[in-house]
Amino acid sequence: MSIKLNLEAKEYLKYLDLVCLGTISDIVPLVNENRVITKLGLKLIETHRNPGLRYLLEASGFKRIDSGVVSFGLAPRINACGRMGFAEDALKLFITEDLEEIQNLTKKLNGYNKERQDTEKRIMEEALKEIEENKENDKNIIVLSNKGWHHGVIGIVSSKITDMYLKPSILLCEEDGICKGSGRSIAGLDLHEALNFVSEDLEKYGGHAMAVGVTLKKENLEKFKEDINNYIDKLGLEEITPVLNIDMEVSLKDISLESVKELKKLEPFGEANEMPLFVIKNLKIESIRAITEGEHLKLRLKDENLELDAIGFHLGEYADNYRLGDKVDIVGNLDINSYNGMESVQITLKDMIKSL
Repeated sequence: MSIKLNLEAKEYLKYLDLVCLGTISDIVPLVNENRVITKLGLKLIETHRNPGLRYLLEASGFKRIDSGVVSFGLAPRINACGRMGFAEDALKLFITEDLEEIQNLTKKLNGYNKERQDTEKRIMEEALKEIEENKENDKNIIVLSNKGWHHGVIGIVSSKITDMYLKPSILLCEEDGICKGSGRSIAGLDLHEALNFVSEDLEKYGGHAMAVGVTLKKENLEKFKEDINNYIDKLGLEEITPVLNIDMEVSLKDISLESVKELKKLEPFGEANEMPLFVIKNLKIESIRAITEGEHLKLRLKDENLELDAIGFHLGEYADNYRLGDKVDIVGNLDINSYNGMESVQITLKDMIKSL
């Protein structure tokens, strides 16, 4: 559009940091021009030209800038504004140059994100309780509805439930006789197509194969549950097994700080350009514990005289299934952990099983 308007390059390229931020946050495929925009935009973010973005980075404690920091650090704080009903505050942060306003807005963004996290945790706990009590995980699709759930957060919880149970899920919030919410699917099931077949139960719906939005009357909820379960049952969903596409098998002797830094040249990572996924087999567990109130997993693994630290986000329950001395095969992304000025290789776990 800027080119069509015959604007000079300097007039639009100076906003590449914000364009990069939006590109990553919207989970746009990082290929072709999007990859170029993101790579150049990350470099511009490093120069801290935008005072609001600079202060948000500093206040959030991020020392380095890459696509991961944007995806998991900045984007949730910005998106939290919209999810909690205050989208205009994020906009104000990036256009104001008043330092006092920037500081106040940054505090608000971090506050919205904390509120979003607390709300998400509460909904997740309530959803898991309902799944267990009503044996919802025995069904082809998990459909839950509750009056007290926040419509801006249930999509995140639906995604986590789908990842946990390896089943499609739809979470709805009830208000004035209307159930409205979001759903997430698994590879092999077109959830939007499933909604097409039960559309008579719905007021409106939209989305795509992996994520949908749904609105229906409360009086039609039970029929909707039955109909969509019956539709999926005919597909033979139990034959669909989620898989991890591994790029390469390596051993600890293949891994060094220098080789992991070489992988960084493939950045920016993101949608359609995922971080390489490696499998390492027959490692001995030297230490294992759940951290952050049992949510995450921390490991130290060994092969002969070589050791490797591992972190498993949202894998805290694994600590109950493994013991010191167990031999395991792990799958994950290789990364660099920086602490007190020291760098070391660390693997971010995606899955782990006992060695055969």
